[in-house]
Amino acid sequence: MRTKHHSNRDRAPIRVAAALFVTLLMASPLVAQAPGGGERPPAAVTVVTLSATDATLTATLPGRVVASGIAEVRPQVDGIIVERTFHEGDEVALGDPLYTIDAATYQASVAAARAQVTQAEAQLRTATNDSKRLEELISRKIASEQNYETAIGQRDSAAAALQLAQAQLQTAEINLDRTTVRAPLSGYIGRTLTTQGTLVTSGQAQPLAVIRKIDPVYVDVTQSAAEILDWRRGLMTNRLANAAPEVVLTLADGTLYDHHGLLTVAETNVNEQTGVVTLRLEFPNPDKLLLPGMYVQVDLPQGVAENVVLAPQEGVSYDRRGLPVAMVVNAENVVEQRDLEVLQARGSDWIVRSGLSAGDRLIVEGLQKTAPGATVAPEERGSAQPAAAPADAG
Repeated sequence: MRTKHHSNRDRAPIRVAAALFVTLLMASPLVAQAPGGGERPPAAVTVVTLSATDATLTATLPGRVVASGIAEVRPQVDGIIVERTFHEGDEVALGDPLYTIDAATYQASVAAARAQVTQAEAQLRTATNDSKRLEELISRKIASEQNYETAIGQRDSAAAALQLAQAQLQTAEINLDRTTVRAPLSGYIGRTLTTQGTLVTSGQAQPLAVIRKIDPVYVDVTQSAAEILDWRRGLMTNRLANAAPEVVLTLADGTLYDHHGLLTVAETNVNEQTGVVTLRLEFPNPDKLLLPGMYVQVDLPQGVAENVVLAPQEGVSYDRRGLPVAMVVNAENVVEQRDLEVLQARGSDWIVRSGLSAGDRLIVEGLQKTAPGATVAPEERGSAQPAAAPADAG
């Protein structure tokens, strides 16, 4: 037992030396070895040469599609619906007939009003002739002034009665015309909310149908009151001086809408509960793809970032602190790590304010094969030949 213990004690310095050698080897820079014993060639990486540009900054805001015009079809006279003259979902024009109400009662009212007009016209002719005769008799001092004044009054009363009868005839004709319920707006009419044989009344709460104008459409979005204050003080306007005025819309399925919109109006009050302001945007809708009530997202221009870099997203990663970093290849083909200030995403790129500059070669492929301080063989993406030839193996 003593001999065995002595043997282990003798081997202890050997194990300590071996461990120290491994530690020093791990601490020293690794030198890749080729199978033949020589130095391995630099790893090939794919790079993108960056350039500076001006980029429009946007804010992604949620919104709802709103019809640019909406009208509820209601009857203006009482009666029974006898006919519907449209197909649900059709496009209708202003004034197109939609429903027909039983018109018999209103036709009779028109006939009675016309008879009253005829009677009033006859009474006016009689009163006018009487006044003219008395006027002639007065000139010959045969009739009294009192009789003449009475005749004049009867003539004026008959003229007023005629005007009243004509107004009643006009009212009766209007009501008769209203037995044909017409479209108050050009647009698309939805499903009918009544059927043939239903009794309808003037001014009823339930509409017969609803017409919506959906080309163009509005999109209502909300923005914080702080940004609106910034805007109204003029700061936002200055930042947007060179920004594209168009607004980009993203549909509910994540696809981009083909047409761009414009900001038309901003509310002049702040919602007391949410602290936001509603903005209204207008979009063309020739294909009727946007429907009222649909949820969408819009990218609203907020300002212009000048002299920034658009870095492909595949070339940007995050360190253990959650901060964006990137690997670039310098003039000596050595990898450098850069800390970035990213403003926001634009498509497949990041808008980078600092950390990258024009002319930098950003590594977008082969990051797993290299590290900061390593020498690499960069190849421009889309190029057939590498930017630098790999060194020969020794």
